[in-house]
Amino acid sequence: MKRIYLGEFEEIVLLTVAVLGDGAYGVSISDAIEEQTGRSASLSAVHAALHRLQEKSMLHSRMGEATAERGGRRKRLFTVTALGNRTLNEIRTVRNRMWDSISPQNFPAVSI
Repeated sequence: MKRIYLGEFEEIVLLTVAVLGDGAYGVSISDAIEEQTGRSASLSAVHAALHRLQEKSMLHSRMGEATAERGGRRKRLFTVTALGNRTLNEIRTVRNRMWDSISPQNFPAVSI
């Protein structure tokens, strides 16, 4: 099977959807990214990444129920697909293999 590559931000968004589970929607994803990475993620950037990930079949979305706090508007909820999970596992495997290949003299430990 041909591997689909992700940019760093797409990977972070996909990971965040996996972390949030069934409660993943635009604002919660943006907030979680900022909380986890210390990096702000605009809602428009998150929505663009979500759209790209859906086009790559790594995410599935559905409309949630209307809520009072949103003035009766519904949220689009996202979940990671089987392909998205496989892709995250492949990325993790490659990154771990590369980290494990670094020689200590090329990457000395820094004492704090």
